[in-house]
Amino acid sequence: MPKIAIAFIALIFLMQKTVTAQQVSKPLVQLGLKNLLKELYDVSTLPSYATDSYVAEISTYDRTGGNNDGFNGTYSFVRRNADSSLVLFDVKGAGVINRIWTPTPSDDSLDFFIDDTLQPAFSICYKDLFSGKIYPFVAPLCANQLGGFYCYLPIPFNESCKIVFRGKSTRFHQVGYRLYPKGVHINKFKLPLNKEAIVELATLKSRWSDANFFTKDTNKNPPGMLTESNNLLLKSGQQATVYQTNQPGRILGFELFSSDNLEAIAKDIDLKITWDNDKVPAVYCPLADYFGYAFGKPSMKSLLIGSDGEKNYSYFPMPFNKAARIELLYRKPIDGSKEKSIHFTSKIYFTKQQRAATTEGEFYANWRRENPVADGHPFTMLDVKGKGHFVGTALQAQGLNAGMTIFFEGDDSTVVDGELRMHGTGSEDFFNGGWYALLDCWDAAMSLPLSGALEYAVSLAHTGGYRFFIGDKISFEKSFFQSIEHGPEGNKVPADYTSVSYYYCSNNNQQQLIPSAENTKLYQKDTLILYPQLLNVGTEGKVAIDTKWTFPTGGLSFYYTVEEDTKLRVSLQDIPEGSYDVYLDYVNSPEGASFSIWQRQTPITQWIDTYNAATKRIELKNMCDLEITPLNKTISFRFKTSSNKNQFVLNRIVLVKK
Repeated sequence: MPKIAIAFIALIFLMQKTVTAQQVSKPLVQLGLKNLLKELYDVSTLPSYATDSYVAEISTYDRTGGNNDGFNGTYSFVRRNADSSLVLFDVKGAGVINRIWTPTPSDDSLDFFIDDTLQPAFSICYKDLFSGKIYPFVAPLCANQLGGFYCYLPIPFNESCKIVFRGKSTRFHQVGYRLYPKGVHINKFKLPLNKEAIVELATLKSRWSDANFFTKDTNKNPPGMLTESNNLLLKSGQQATVYQTNQPGRILGFELFSSDNLEAIAKDIDLKITWDNDKVPAVYCPLADYFGYAFGKPSMKSLLIGSDGEKNYSYFPMPFNKAARIELLYRKPIDGSKEKSIHFTSKIYFTKQQRAATTEGEFYANWRRENPVADGHPFTMLDVKGKGHFVGTALQAQGLNAGMTIFFEGDDSTVVDGELRMHGTGSEDFFNGGWYALLDCWDAAMSLPLSGALEYAVSLAHTGGYRFFIGDKISFEKSFFQSIEHGPEGNKVPADYTSVSYYYCSNNNQQQLIPSAENTKLYQKDTLILYPQLLNVGTEGKVAIDTKWTFPTGGLSFYYTVEEDTKLRVSLQDIPEGSYDVYLDYVNSPEGASFSIWQRQTPITQWIDTYNAATKRIELKNMCDLEITPLNKTISFRFKTSSNKNQFVLNRIVLVKK
């Protein structure tokens, strides 16, 4: 063999040996339940890219574009096994299930096959995945509130994961997951948990159970954390700097305190955050919307951001390259209202640790409002280019028509790098809720660590929710697009939507809308509909209640069986003060009693007889005038009865503002 050939073979051998040596010496990235649990309370790594990971969701949404998102189970399984059991989830690769949600759990069992196609790693009653009775599926990580049952306990797998439902049929569910790139080894989920995972789960449970969140709770042992406090007086038409530095570092969190009532004016104050002296702010939105107020009132108290009325807090880590500036801008009122000065105290928590530009994104919040949302098109919550990850959103949704919140039937949709990765099953479902307008479901404001309802008031036709993504942050390499529908099909229900989307990105995507007096003004409805199923009612005397879906009103009809002098007092606490015409939707029937409407000790109608030989709906009858004041926010129904004439059927109360 020629010497040159021998030399070439030797060179190839040497190169192969070198590559092999490099592969062997390169450390293998290992993740397990311990790491994944820590991510859910220590957000110090939240700015870090999860490069080349694949985040997606399996859900029961109607593939035809209709509203059959689980009602009859058509799309509620991947496939049916020969024994009639249902495969709900079947994914191959190294990854983790980071969220399971349903409003319809059952007593049937779930089998989790993890890296083993023949034997389940564990089995659990579907309901017990959320009940808190079976360790390690503990509250508040796994719970049921607002009509939705959710499990955030990470379930890691290294080769594959399959969930089999041991029942004949199931309905709604969503299963969110992440697949990791090659070179990542996952320590699969095993019971019982090892000691390290037990410690992390206990810490997580403690942090999430605390009603008060602080920067120290969301950033574990930050090196060299510093605090800067300032007092400022913000006058109408002025701008004030809350914090400024011309040195690299990272903001770990900030708090704004005010003893002044911000409810009426928080929509008139804008928060601006700018990195590295950019011409375009990273955050530019009304103070109220950034901190999760609901239609101008403090509401959200999540793990990362929120308000209690005096303390407004934001604990997103915000690394920057060379400079940072936080400002407040108090827009001058244009309606001639009296100008007011606002006192603020600020606290900024920061370190001098510079942003790692190749591995960390910068923080952004994108504010949007559409009034009305375009007919035939969903509401866009976020549309950005670059590399990064989405970490949360807060949405205020206002119906423009009086009546039930049908606009909240719409599904969310998330497209990552041009691919549809997530498609939801209803708006409240996206926020871990379920079944709006039903008691103890999505029927009132409620804050949880990662999600909640900002508000629910059918009378005002508005609601809203928030949800944050920490361990399940949605990573993108090139682009991210997220929208939500208004209405069950075709985006046809008139609505007014406002959102703030929180995300990290490699570059600044300029916000399309700048806050102004016109586009931040709250919408006020003239016609308010009160459904009996959501009324706050006090009773005196004997009364029996039955509920039926009798008439096409959008809500339940209430059948009250009463006796002489029974009283039903209805709270109107959520109704704005003012003068109203009162209309009633009720029923005349052979069992009908007589009633009158009172405002405390004063009758405001005559006695009205609801007896009729045949059952007849009285759809909208003008009853009386009503004045609602801060100290008088109730009405009462009083009854006169006789033998077999002791029933009052109420469908709706309608108030029309004068």
